[in-house]
Amino acid sequence: MAKTLQDSKDVLVDRAEWQMDRHFGDSKLTTRQKLALTCRIAYDGGHDSGLAGQISFRGREPGTYYTQRLGLGFDEITEDNLLLVNEDLEVLEGEGMPNPANRFHSWIYRERADVNCIIHTHPLHTAALAMLEVPLVVSQMDTTPLYDDCAFLKDWPGVPVGNEEGRIISAALGDKRAILLAHHGQLVTGSTIEEACTLALLIERAARLQLLAMSAGTIQPLDPALAREAHDWTSTDRRSRANFEYYARKALRNHPDCVTGQVEL
Repeated sequence: MAKTLQDSKDVLVDRAEWQMDRHFGDSKLTTRQKLALTCRIAYDGGHDSGLAGQISFRGREPGTYYTQRLGLGFDEITEDNLLLVNEDLEVLEGEGMPNPANRFHSWIYRERADVNCIIHTHPLHTAALAMLEVPLVVSQMDTTPLYDDCAFLKDWPGVPVGNEEGRIISAALGDKRAILLAHHGQLVTGSTIEEACTLALLIERAARLQLLAMSAGTIQPLDPALAREAHDWTSTDRRSRANFEYYARKALRNHPDCVTGQVEL
C-alpha cells in the first residue's frame, strides 16, 4: 500500500535529499585521481581540441594549484604527470611546463574564494555557438544547473596569456559558475572537482541543444521560477558526486591507465 502519494513536493524533495546524503558519501579518490579522471571524462565528452584547454584545482598551500603539463592531450593525463604550480606558473612539483594560458586561472582564484576547480576548453558545439556572439540559452531540464549561472563575454580579448585577459575574464565571470567566451570556448568553475566536471559536460550539451533548436525554430523560454527550482535541485554537492562517480566508472573502463592501482567508486 503506497504511503507517499499524497505527500507534497516539498516533503518529497526533502526526503530525496536525505536519502542522497545517506547513499552518496565522501569520495575515496585523491585530488590527482579526480583531476586525471576529469581530463579523460572531458575528452570522451567532446572537449578534445588538441592541446587547447586547461583544468586546475587549488593546492594545499595558498596561491598554488594543480594543472596538466603542456604538450599532453586530455587523453594522456594521468595522476602521475600532473603539475603543481604557483601563481607565476612556476612548477613546484612534476616535470615539464604548464600551459601559459593558465595565467587567467590565477586571476579567477584570487577573485573567487568559493572556486576550487576551473575547467576551460574549446568543445565543438560550444565553440560553434561562441562564433555567433550569442549567450547560452538554457531551455531544457537537463541543463538547468546552468540556468542564470552562465555569463557571456562578447568581446574576444585575444590569446589569454597576459594579465589583461585574466582581469577581463575574471570580471566577466562575476559570481557565475560558467561563462561562454565569444570566438573562444567555455569556462566552468566549481567548489569541487565533481561540480566543475559536471558543468563542463553540461555546457557542451547545452550548446549543442541550442544550435539544434535554433536550426529548427524559435527557442521558447523556461518559466523562471521553475527553472531556478530545477537549478537548485540539480546543483547539490551529493548530486555532483553521484554524476562524477558514474562518469568516472565509464572513464576507467575506457582509460584504466589514468590512475595508479585500484580505485574505489
